[in-house]
Amino acid sequence: MSFLSATLARVKPSPTIAVTNKARELKAAGRDIIGLGAGEPDFDTPDHIKAAAKAAMDRGETKYTAVDGIPELKEAICAKFRRDNGLDYTPSQISVSTGGKQVLYNALVATLNPGDEVIVPAPYWVSYPDMVLLAGGTPVIVEAGIETGFKMTPEMLEAAITPKTKWLIFNSPSNPTGAGYNPDELKGLTDVLMRHPHVWIMTDDMYEHIAFEGFTFCTPAEIEPALYDRTLTVNGVSKAYAMTGWRIGYAGGPEHLIAAMRKVQSQSTSNPCSISQWAAVAALDGPQDYMADFVALFQRRRDLVVGMLNDAEGIDCPTPEGAFYVYPSVAGCIGKTSAGGTMIDNDEAFATALLEETGVAVVFGAAFGMSPNFRVSYATSDEALTEACSRIQSFCAGLR
Repeated sequence: MSFLSATLARVKPSPTIAVTNKARELKAAGRDIIGLGAGEPDFDTPDHIKAAAKAAMDRGETKYTAVDGIPELKEAICAKFRRDNGLDYTPSQISVSTGGKQVLYNALVATLNPGDEVIVPAPYWVSYPDMVLLAGGTPVIVEAGIETGFKMTPEMLEAAITPKTKWLIFNSPSNPTGAGYNPDELKGLTDVLMRHPHVWIMTDDMYEHIAFEGFTFCTPAEIEPALYDRTLTVNGVSKAYAMTGWRIGYAGGPEHLIAAMRKVQSQSTSNPCSISQWAAVAALDGPQDYMADFVALFQRRRDLVVGMLNDAEGIDCPTPEGAFYVYPSVAGCIGKTSAGGTMIDNDEAFATALLEETGVAVVFGAAFGMSPNFRVSYATSDEALTEACSRIQSFCAGLR
């Protein structure tokens, strides 16, 4: 009999973390590596946020806090939801956790029973299906390919719903594709959900503020207010405020769900870092205008990467609406052999050969539930992106 739980056997380690670690190891060994695997902004946390953290330390804000967030942060989150999304929450409807991932996990653990189904559109963030499995549920994958712009259609959603469906996990702009649903596209999905009152919506809005010219962000409960009472609106400070390491995620939702999530958190991690919470108050309450400069920088990098990858033989790279990822297809490379002698029979082989032969680290598409693709994070310098894309072009040109 195995010492480890049967539940653990159902899940796999995070592939994105694995790629990042592999790139670090090769770099430490002296290889010239360009890592395009990590999903975090390459610029520093703004000074006013760091100053707030230092001030909190000087005030002695170093003790345990309320399990799911200090009152000041909950108030700031309520203000953010009103300001940005037109959603009214009270502090008792707010949960703060150690990153957005814990918010999602708490909600799943608090609500799923064996046999419950959770709809997960693919390509998906690598952790969604595994968190569902860890919580005892069954992920139902809905494949939305390049032909629909990596977006699930109302017809796809309708076909996936069964009497066992408990949640839809929704992410826009998306990790890994950057695809964003405009108001009309989202209304099509919410119309379906209105016909199925037993289905709840867990919307991951982490990339809300990284939305490019011509795209307007919207969230489900904003588009269809009648879904407010069965929507968990999840966000965090990681991406928009360059605070990945501070580990603060949050959500607004029905009081009874938030209370259940608090119960889970009280017996797992307890409160998020006190200093990080005060930094998040400064992020949400402080100036927001500098984000426009961040977004303009990301849009320039997006255009650079999309243009160079589409010039590579065998690669088709759609232009995303937001986030800082592209998700190109390598269908034109499958069945060929690399200059180093590797048979490219799937996207994992493509990514492995690319890393070993050129030193460019990307994440293969199968990790996100859709092949043959790979994910590039362009949250790094123009120089690194230009060099990486040049190496990818040379690698593709060398396929035979």
